[in-house]
Amino acid sequence: MAACIFCKIIKGDIPSFKLFENDKVFAFLDIQPLSKGHALVIPKYHGAKLTDIPDDSLVDILHVLKKIAVATGAENYNVLQNNGRLAHQEVDHVHFHLIPKPNEKEGLGIGWPAQKLEMDELKKLFEEVKAKM
Repeated sequence: MAACIFCKIIKGDIPSFKLFENDKVFAFLDIQPLSKGHALVIPKYHGAKLTDIPDDSLVDILHVLKKIAVATGAENYNVLQNNGRLAHQEVDHVHFHLIPKPNEKEGLGIGWPAQKLEMDELKKLFEEVKAKM
């Protein structure tokens, strides 16, 4: 955690353009934005993946994401959160991107390589996941 860039930002060791802070959440502008208003919202609790973060922090994060979305005035935007290297996570501290999408050229570009599952495969998967919840 001592080496975590986001923990350093929270502590003030690295400067940021802070948009919001309370006892559980910290939000700031991304210094390499995909569009104007691109912000990061992070829990103050250090955890690498979403499943590591206490539920009460996650609730607060959603409220802050909404506040920033309203404040940017963005009619269209993405909320992105990655878990693990294969899912494109580069910083091992949970973080949510709020990325305004003002036009086709700015903001997040995304591909959606959808798969087709047969209904029996989908039903089996549903039963497996549901049983674990």
